[in-house]
Amino acid sequence: MPLLINGGHAPDHWTEQQRHTRAPGTAPASVDTSQPIKIALVNNMPDAALEDTEAQFFSLIDSAAGDLPVDIRLVQIAEVPRGDRVQAHLSRFYISAEELWNHNFDGAIITGTEPRQRNLRDEPYWKSLTNVFDWAEAQTSSTVLSCLAAHASVLHSDNIDRHPLPDKKFGVFDYRRIADHELTDGLPSVVRFPHSRWNEVKSEHLKSHGYQVLDESPDAGVNLFVKKRGRSLFVHFQGHPEYGTRTLLKEYRRDIRRFLKQERSTYPSMPHGYFDGVAAKFLTDFQQGAEAERTEETLEAFPEAHLTETLKSTWHPSASHIYRNWLNYLLSNRPAKAPQPALTPAIRA
Repeated sequence: MPLLINGGHAPDHWTEQQRHTRAPGTAPASVDTSQPIKIALVNNMPDAALEDTEAQFFSLIDSAAGDLPVDIRLVQIAEVPRGDRVQAHLSRFYISAEELWNHNFDGAIITGTEPRQRNLRDEPYWKSLTNVFDWAEAQTSSTVLSCLAAHASVLHSDNIDRHPLPDKKFGVFDYRRIADHELTDGLPSVVRFPHSRWNEVKSEHLKSHGYQVLDESPDAGVNLFVKKRGRSLFVHFQGHPEYGTRTLLKEYRRDIRRFLKQERSTYPSMPHGYFDGVAAKFLTDFQQGAEAERTEETLEAFPEAHLTETLKSTWHPSASHIYRNWLNYLLSNRPAKAPQPALTPAIRA
């Protein structure tokens, strides 16, 4: 069933993709399209990744939904710094966070952004972001928090701080299920998920504050953990199950560019568990040349074409399965009568 974006006013990149990939058709007669699952996607990603993040979540939810009708509304937080081009995009397709108080949603997805401050409470968007957390706690059945948003949520609610890592946790990692939960029903005992982060929250700190940790990796720590807040199940991902096949490649290339432009002192580590042996050999050879000739022009020799054809989204089936379970959770926990819109966020005292 076609995913509905903004009630039918979707960004151009998604409209164009659907024109080329989706065959015309109608919904099955058994599906009630008058009551779609309504989701607020609060997209805080930086300008360079904003539209890619839209497409990643649209594609993931589209694949997870199957015959379930889903309507996604895009939401922005004004204090997240933006350039002129992206601000124009936001003006066309996004509502402000303040408008959430006057709408009902079954669920929400809140993304992270690139941190600028060691203490997240010092970020310019902190107050608005925590207002959204409080709204979601009171007004949704469940909320997904991605990467930095997960870190911000546990800091806001339980004063659990993130811890810096010695190097970027970057790549695709194997995770073993360590607890049963309806979100992970039907998954194999070991699944794979992408990560891209410089910080982590620790399993023991989460468990001591009542979080249920659902999986762990000896190489990458916790990925998925949950806790009920108010009427909402908060679902936290330290990783990025929504990532597309080429997302880690694009991030790696971006980090190499920063090295070549002298914006970082060390050459970035190759993403774990992502490239096969042939691709890794191409990249090792390129690194040797880049370290010898540290100029931005060196990036012209980056072997992207050779790499792209080797990539596989090994995590997508598991990601789609979890999000299908999440959509079913939203359906089964939908109140018999929708609550009245909250005119102001439920600010925690």
